[in-house]
Amino acid sequence: MKPDKQSQRLARHLYSLSFADGRISAERVAGVVAYLDKNPPPHRHLSVLKAYRALVAAELARSEARIEHAGPVSDATIQAIAAAMSARYGHPIAPSAKPNPALLAGVRVRVGDDLYDTSVSARLAELAART
Repeated sequence: MKPDKQSQRLARHLYSLSFADGRISAERVAGVVAYLDKNPPPHRHLSVLKAYRALVAAELARSEARIEHAGPVSDATIQAIAAAMSARYGHPIAPSAKPNPALLAGVRVRVGDDLYDTSVSARLAELAART
């Protein structure tokens, strides 16, 4: 069930309190959750928590580049990808890499909802879709 407007408004306010130095702060998030635990809002407590969690999760996803690669990739390449994503988004992006042999060759990078896919499997799927 979608949170009502009052719950969304409170969740956005709590979300804005969760930042320190322009980034989500684990200490501030813990403080918000502790506050909500001691002082539950009178209206739809669970709805507020779900909306708040979704906002925080989306922000954390925008701060991480999940890099999938087909073969071995050097740490320098991973760091170069992270630097390029940091420059593109205007804030630090932390890389996390994992192998994915299904890609055949190339890389797939996901930052939040954005996907950059230069893998051979994606190119083959694109070619198959055209025919």
